Amino acid sequence: MLIGLVKLLWSLFQTRKNLLLENALLRQQLVVYQRSVKRPRITQRDRILLVWLSRVCSGWKKALVVVRPETIVGWHRQGFRLYWKWKSRRAGRPCIDWPLIKIIRRMHKENPTWSAQRIQGELAKLGMTVSDNTVLKYMGKPKPDADKRQRWRTFLKNHAKHTVGIDFLVVRTILFRAIYVFVAISHDRRKILHWSVTARPHSGWAIQQLRQTFDFDTTTKYVIRDNDSIFSEEFKQTITRFGLKDTPTAPHSPWQNPFAERVIGTLRRECLNHVIILNEKHLRSVLTDYIDTYYNVARTHMSLNKDSPVSRPVQAEGEIVSTPILGGLHHIYTRVA
Repeated sequence: MLIGLVKLLWSLFQTRKNLLLENALLRQQLVVYQRSVKRPRITQRDRILLVWLSRVCSGWKKALVVVRPETIVGWHRQGFRLYWKWKSRRAGRPCIDWPLIKIIRRMHKENPTWSAQRIQGELAKLGMTVSDNTVLKYMGKPKPDADKRQRWRTFLKNHAKHTVGIDFLVVRTILFRAIYVFVAISHDRRKILHWSVTARPHSGWAIQQLRQTFDFDTTTKYVIRDNDSIFSEEFKQTITRFGLKDTPTAPHSPWQNPFAERVIGTLRRECLNHVIILNEKHLRSVLTDYIDTYYNVARTHMSLNKDSPVSRPVQAEGEIVSTPILGGLHHIYTRVA
């Protein structure tokens, strides 16, 4: 840009004849350039120089070839807006610190029903002094009432401790015989409440598993299951007699019973896919080691903030020792004094 200004000023001191010849030469080069390039690339420095020349040159519109005069005027207006924004940056209410803005937005996101005054009061309890107008400013645009209702995640969490999912999985033995495993898992702590195996499943056996799961349960209200034929009318009536609400999933919709499907996948990936099952007794022994010794009491879950279904205390002192599970397929790590 500076070199261009120097050349321009130098040209002002040349003779008229040389200026006319140089002007003709430059225009011819522009004609060639226009034939080969449809839309030239103009940098920010080029824009500034063209805007400045339009201010000091009276016939600048006739000399324009690469861009239109309206474009130059638009660039000038953009520059004025940027200048005015810079000049008025300190006007109005002073800005607050970015960490405080993030806390305001976090509170608003996590508590969509809270007003600006409610968030201001909560901030005051945290030792942060700010006006309610400032809180309202950084909360963002007001949302419709439909968006202020509780989210699905909140709704599901509020009902998780009252919900149990049940399902079956099939395990093949070394001779390819089918053995069936019944699993009942709590949605609250992802704990396997009850499990059992059989080579001959029938409705009476399934009802017996239901009794063993909910006989002394006073918390569960909803039972989620699929539409397997083993869930007979008597099975459904047994659920009702326990004071529970039978909640079958839609046909071909395993995603509606996600926790049961997830724990079945975990049983396969972390246990059954690594063991060749000999018979029903062997399967019961393997699942006892995995579920009762490892899954419920030691295995950490991301959904439980890296805790296990039966909460494990944090051990910060002592020597770390490992206890092998299933012959070393998994390990439990603890500290001893």
